[in-house]
Amino acid sequence: MEIGRGKSGRRAYALDEIGIVPSRRTRSPEDVSIAWQIDAYRFELPLVAAPMDSVVSPATAIAVGKLGGLAVLDVEGVWTRYEDPEPLFAEVAELDDAAATARLQEIYAEPIKEELIGQRIAEIRAAGVTSAVRLSPQRTVRYHKAVTDAGADFVVIRGTTVSAEHVSSLAEPLNLKHFIYELDVPVIVGGCATYTAALHLMRTGAAGVLVGFGGGSGQTTAAVLGVKVPMATAIADVAAARRDYLDESGGRYAHVIADGGMTRSGDIAKALALGSDAVMVGSPIARAAEAPGRGYHWGSEAHHPELPRGNRLKVGTIGTLEQILHGPSMIADGSMNLMGALRRTMATSGYSDLKEFQRVEVAVTPGTAPGR
Repeated sequence: MEIGRGKSGRRAYALDEIGIVPSRRTRSPEDVSIAWQIDAYRFELPLVAAPMDSVVSPATAIAVGKLGGLAVLDVEGVWTRYEDPEPLFAEVAELDDAAATARLQEIYAEPIKEELIGQRIAEIRAAGVTSAVRLSPQRTVRYHKAVTDAGADFVVIRGTTVSAEHVSSLAEPLNLKHFIYELDVPVIVGGCATYTAALHLMRTGAAGVLVGFGGGSGQTTAAVLGVKVPMATAIADVAAARRDYLDESGGRYAHVIADGGMTRSGDIAKALALGSDAVMVGSPIARAAEAPGRGYHWGSEAHHPELPRGNRLKVGTIGTLEQILHGPSMIADGSMNLMGALRRTMATSGYSDLKEFQRVEVAVTPGTAPGR
């Protein structure tokens, strides 16, 4: 598509511009499986709670795990900087919008304490649920040993944009392929938003690839950096890379996890229909009564010391974590009973499991996005 005489670009689609088309067959929701397996780990829900301090604490990681999902703890967040961060969450909830970013920068200036990394992972493991932790690409080399020594089941290397070919004249870059080969735990890495970038990440041996730039509803990356790829197109492109990598590698399956921008149950269903194996969500979980953010939501982009690319948002509290994931819903906007809605979408479309559901027909529906 021609943008002007000197530049052309592809037409890309957001999730709001996509609709799922029912088939000739329907099923009972009780006959639908939404279970998902990555590496040796099976989860009853294709849902990963995003590594944001407003979303995941050791307690909420345990709660999400017991409800069938996976939660990722940010081991560069307040839980590894402070022995007891609860007073800070109370303070952040009381800040006015003008002061929030500066205060978050001050809070996250406290150094990370390696002993707390092991302590937090041990809390989650002691509850008998799968443990997953997030490291940024910049700090992976420094802290990965503390994470693996503590027995984390998954390492998630998550940044705004992660590449397999980072170039730096100042420091030795992280060699993802070598790093993942040396680790004894499965690694999920991202974000990325293009076919080529995803294929390169899959070739590093990652068990899963995150699609999107993280941050979700509170992110301002598009405004600050001008970086944006609509999620529907990004998911479909990365799913195509997964298919081609499956052939190229002789049968190795790299999981695709849509990350960011999914605030309603319909968004989750569309992300899976477009080819993702699971979704990573933040703000829907931040609205749970158990969420540490106390009705507020922010990601690691919001407290960057030099160039913040996210806001602290007031998302409110709408119910318990179990109500948000499994219902019953008392709101008709798709913010509660996320997994029940997914089962009903799949049943209405005639599909019995997630791999089948990836083949569902979709339609482009521009101009029909509801107001938020």
